[in-house]
This record gives sequence, C-alpha cells and structure tokens, in this order.
Amino acid sequence: METVLSSKSKTVIISPEKPFVIIGERINPTGRKKLAEELANGDFSRVRTDALAQVEAGAQVLDVNAGVPGADEPASMRQAVQKVMETVDVPLCFDSPNAAALEAALSVYQGKALINSTTGEEAALERVLPLAKKFGAAVIGLCNDERGISQDPQVRLEIGRKIMARAADYGISAADIVLDPLVLTIGADSNAGKVTLETIRLLRRELGVNVSAGASNVSFGLPDRPVLNAAFISMTMMNGLTAAITNPLEPTVRLAIMAADLFLGHDASGMKWIKDFRKREKARQAQDQKPAA
Repeated sequence: METVLSSKSKTVIISPEKPFVIIGERINPTGRKKLAEELANGDFSRVRTDALAQVEAGAQVLDVNAGVPGADEPASMRQAVQKVMETVDVPLCFDSPNAAALEAALSVYQGKALINSTTGEEAALERVLPLAKKFGAAVIGLCNDERGISQDPQVRLEIGRKIMARAADYGISAADIVLDPLVLTIGADSNAGKVTLETIRLLRRELGVNVSAGASNVSFGLPDRPVLNAAFISMTMMNGLTAAITNPLEPTVRLAIMAADLFLGHDASGMKWIKDFRKREKARQAQDQKPAA
C-alpha cells in the first residue's frame, strides 16, 4: 500500500516498503507561547524558521497548525501554508478540527496534502471526508469514535475499518487513508504502549493500510522524554508504523528512526546512516575548532 503525497515539486511515498516518513510537528502553537503570539499578530517569521529547520533535520512532510484561540484560524492557516510553501518544497499536512481552516489551506495548496485528521465519529467523518474528496487529499483517521478511546485493540481496529468503509463511500481510495492507532502516555497507564503496539499490528495485518501516530505522546509527563520516545518509535516501526508526527530536531529520536530504517532494510548498504554520521562528525569538528568564549 502506497500513500502518495506531493508538493509542487516533490513527491513523498508512505509505505511499509519505503523508508519511514517523519512528519515534522513544530509548526503548532499548542504549548508554544511565542509562536501563538506571533500567529495572532500575523507574524509568520518563526513558521518559516521552523519549516527550514525541520526539513534540514530530515522531515519529509510538515504538519501545519495555526489554531490560536480568538484568532481567525482560516485566515491564519491560509497565510501559514503560503509562507511554508514559499520556504520549503516538501508536502504538507493540515492539522485542524476546523473544517473552514482545512478548506482554506487546501484551497491554496499546490500538491496533494494530508489532512490531520478525522475520527470514527460520524460528525467528524462528514466534516472531513468531503474535503478530502473535493481536493484529492489523503486523510489521517484516528481510531476512536463517539464512545471515546478504547483500551481494546480490537475495538480500535473496528473503528479503523469503519473509517475506511466510510471513506470508500465517498470514493476515497484505501491508499489515501492513513490510520492512527492512538498513542496515550504510559505515565497514566503502563499498558498504553502495549495497546498501541498491538493496534498497529492489527491495522497492518487486517487492513493493510499505512499507519501513522503522534509518537511523542507516549512520554508525556515523564522525565527524559527523548530516550523514551526513541525507544518507542523503534518498537512501533518494527510492528508496522510507516510514519509519525514527531520532532525531527530531537537528535535521539531522529537517529533512532534512521537506525530502525537500516535494520528494517530501508537503507541500502547503510549509505544514509554513513552520510548522516559524516555530516554530524563534520559539524562536531567545526564546533570543536571554535575558539572558547
């Protein structure tokens, strides 16, 4: 199964047969006070900086969220998308529960986008799927519905099956549905990681779809989060995760993804790993040669 995303000049394929796809999470004002203030004031300089930094760090797709309480989200989203398109050439993922904001982003986007996201709730499906069909976008489907988030992987599987069936009703291909198994913090429930891993296995085995997740959620509220996130994302990849919304600027996580790709046969002869190592060594040597302050 291949989920194809594109910008004006670049194509990215999400597939179990391809290298893992990092969807950069940084363009999101949630928990980022400075970015929220700038977006509210129509300042997109940090958006551009974040876009460049994430792509430089290895993100193949960028998630864009411009939701600031009290602001005109559709207008902010439209401007943010335009600024990001002017800055980098990777495909984009539009992150909002606001249908008007999603449509504003999709209407100006040049390429095939990813919508983040719908759930299995009827209201969400009826809000998002028509937009995906109208603009030819792919969609992330979260495996929860009106009942909330189940701790039973089989229930999450059935919700994923429902999302795919409803998408098919709109004429949306299974390849354009990327299911999200849901990642909850192990700080609140020590079984949360196991439930997610089993859900990923079921989604891949039973439905054959691509699977993405907000992987860093697993460590929320715990210390030394990068180490936990790196270990978890490696385990999810082994179980079938093909993409993740995560922070490519965190070296521990980025290197864990590269290493897992190598072990899974997605880095021929380790050439990407070697190239990245040389780049890191060059940067380290340059830093060592700087005179002390």
